[in-house]
Amino acid sequence: MTTKLCGIVDAIIRCCTESLEEALTGVYLHGSLAFGCFRWESSDIDFIVVVRRPPTLQQKVHLMQGLLAIEAQCPPKGMEMSLVLEKDCREFRYPTPYALHFSAMYREKCRADVEKFCREMHGVDRDLAAHFTVIRQVGIPLVGPSPQQVFGEVPGEAYRDSIFRDIANAEQEIPQEPVYLVLNLCRVLAYEQEGLVLSKEAGGQWGAEHLPFPEKEIAAAARESYRSGAPLKIEDSSLRAFAKELLKRIGKTE
Repeated sequence: MTTKLCGIVDAIIRCCTESLEEALTGVYLHGSLAFGCFRWESSDIDFIVVVRRPPTLQQKVHLMQGLLAIEAQCPPKGMEMSLVLEKDCREFRYPTPYALHFSAMYREKCRADVEKFCREMHGVDRDLAAHFTVIRQVGIPLVGPSPQQVFGEVPGEAYRDSIFRDIANAEQEIPQEPVYLVLNLCRVLAYEQEGLVLSKEAGGQWGAEHLPFPEKEIAAAARESYRSGAPLKIEDSSLRAFAKELLKRIGKTE
């Protein structure tokens, strides 16, 4: 982790501990930072905050004000944070409840009225099944006990449903997000065929090694594009054909 990233992570730790005090159980990195494939231009900082009891509105506001201040130092894609109750980590439920959520998508809404945002931003999120699975496997505890002491087992069917949702419409959406969807399709197929929980980059590597031609070349190109930040120069028709073939292999289409 670079000095710059370490500074951001330290600021996140201070923000969480000062805002939540004795209610805080732990803070856990997941995503590309935990997998060791973080790229400043294309990655965000993913973390889960676990609390012993529901936070007060004042604690939520304090937390969000701190995170908004830290965002100025963050990579272009910002940060993604979910605040969850410890009991929902230990005894997994699907879809999983959360008490607060923030990402770049909600940046302006949060800045406009942080108290209103904190009051309204709660619910359930199917993505948390995938996040918890990754945390149990490679998550980095910034504060608190080891992930295995806090996060219970996520049933395979919940993890599978969670990751499938990202690729369900890949054939239509892949021209708009080619790198993201090529790599995600590969890692979903790797899970379906071998039970592997992989990063996007490792998913691309798996695809380059296991898929037939021409899919393996597209997987390799997407992996290199992810690493370098360069555009993926592949025709839309080829991308759609790739998505169609992998969805068929995954079992999402006939």
